[in-house]
Amino acid sequence: MKVLNYLLAYRRFLLIVLTPLLLLPLPLIIKTKEAECAYTLFVVAIFWLTEALPLAVSALLPAFMFPLFGIMESKEVASAYFKDFHLLLMGVICLATSIEKWNFHKRVALRMVMLVGVNPAWLTLGFMVSCSFLSMWLSNTSAAAMVMPIVEAVAQQITTADAEADMLEMSYSNGSTNLALELDENVGECENSDWTEKGKQVNGYDNDMSSTVCTIEKENEKEKEQNLPPAETGRKSREDKYSGIFKVMCLCIAYSATIGGLTTITGTSTNLIFAEHFNTRYPDCKCINFGSWFILSIPITVVILVLSWVWLQWLFLGFDFKSMFKCGKKKTAREEASAKVIQEEYKKLGPMSYPEIVTLILFILMTLLWFTREPGFIPGWSSLFPKYKGYATDSTTALVIGLLFFIIPAKTLSRTSNGESTAYGYTPLITWKEFQSCMPWEIAILVGGGFALADGCEVSKLSAWVASKLTPLGSLPLWLIILISCLIVTSVTEVASNPATITIFLPILSPLAEAIHVNPLFILIPATLCTSFAFLLPVANPANAIVFSYGHLTVMDMVKAGLGINIIGVAVVMLGIMTWIVPIFDLYTYPSWAPIISSNSTGL
Repeated sequence: MKVLNYLLAYRRFLLIVLTPLLLLPLPLIIKTKEAECAYTLFVVAIFWLTEALPLAVSALLPAFMFPLFGIMESKEVASAYFKDFHLLLMGVICLATSIEKWNFHKRVALRMVMLVGVNPAWLTLGFMVSCSFLSMWLSNTSAAAMVMPIVEAVAQQITTADAEADMLEMSYSNGSTNLALELDENVGECENSDWTEKGKQVNGYDNDMSSTVCTIEKENEKEKEQNLPPAETGRKSREDKYSGIFKVMCLCIAYSATIGGLTTITGTSTNLIFAEHFNTRYPDCKCINFGSWFILSIPITVVILVLSWVWLQWLFLGFDFKSMFKCGKKKTAREEASAKVIQEEYKKLGPMSYPEIVTLILFILMTLLWFTREPGFIPGWSSLFPKYKGYATDSTTALVIGLLFFIIPAKTLSRTSNGESTAYGYTPLITWKEFQSCMPWEIAILVGGGFALADGCEVSKLSAWVASKLTPLGSLPLWLIILISCLIVTSVTEVASNPATITIFLPILSPLAEAIHVNPLFILIPATLCTSFAFLLPVANPANAIVFSYGHLTVMDMVKAGLGINIIGVAVVMLGIMTWIVPIFDLYTYPSWAPIISSNSTGL
């Protein structure tokens, strides 16, 4: 038993040591460049999937293994660790840093929720739309962390208002009258004796609002189930609804943060990794850019978002169309509480500040420049430089706008205390330290390691060997091949990080498409989208973990809800890739920019 405890305690260390040793016969016995590259790939993939080492540390292994095996020179491997992707990421993070610093995200989220109304179903949809919109431009983790404190305060206020309404109803049934129905804005304590207060702070995030969670304690429930007065029976039925409201609002934030990231190339790291891998492997194809990805993904995002909203409502609250669309109905105590807390939070923000306005202008400018660089149906601004066609990319726009955040002053001119003279205090919208705190360096190194592995697979001809072995899959129907690849990556990404999953599978799926003579986009696009469908477990996605840590959900709640969202996501992606995405890229035609692989040339 003692030995078993030691093994469990040092399981990560044993995995780090034993994995390279157990796989060592592969390069020692076969002694080919393909086997040596496969050995490196397997070691890195296992470390990524198990997270025995930090992802960025595992990504550095090809930097010394490829030179030692004689696959690539050290300077060639090093050049793979910094690509156009990293420049695009840095420009986007400049925007995200300014949005977070000046609280612009909170204004957007509250404003969107105010537009849809305070009915619980519409309120949930408002939170989903606002969170998904933020995650289009920020990381999914940041979007969930920003919106969740607002959701927590609204959900608590809803519950407190209904509890007060219950007390009022009970007082009437007992023959006494108490017309005071006051809302506790701080939600500091629950006056009802059946309520208990539980404080929770999430992953180091400091919430401006109170982060206490009011839960209902049921004392001697089995003994009191019988002979309950009507008011008490109604109260108990509402207790279950309180729990459902908390669950729906939490899950809607976790899932919409991920779903929104699908929409743009910069919305999530998996999209960026795909774009860089694709443009590197197929440099003659200029079809993947910000605009083309937005056009293909926006219908998928909208459909998944709406169906997820319906699924969560039906699963935890029941979907009552009649009450949702009934006009002129008097607002309940819960809806009044929701409206009040949202309006109060919005009032605290005050009018838009100068830094917020500048951030909004730069955000709009960056988006317009992305869309108009090469829109396809009309000449874009890149046509202004005909001698340097293809030189400017989305990263060029991101860097130009990102640089402005370090130049434009954050404050207008200020006056001294006596009001007579003026002084200029120059501070930019963001500083380098603030940028560094938001920059995901681990993802940057992880992606670099993936590019190094991809280059090694090409140089060692491992990709060609894999393609030759995958050729028999061409006998299967195309839709089945796509479905199998989607299901595989969706399953793997539940236990591994999304960037690691897409980095492992892209070098496999690209040769597969070439081997069966299918447009690579036909397989790579759905696989990339499905890599983000990590909805089942709290550990599958940082956004899931943030929401789960608030204490309103159980693992089974997330599994039950996430399974439905996974099925919806894969089904919608399959529908999209077989219908409206086909004409965008002419997917049924094998493109000239993809290599033609014959079965005779790949037998190694």
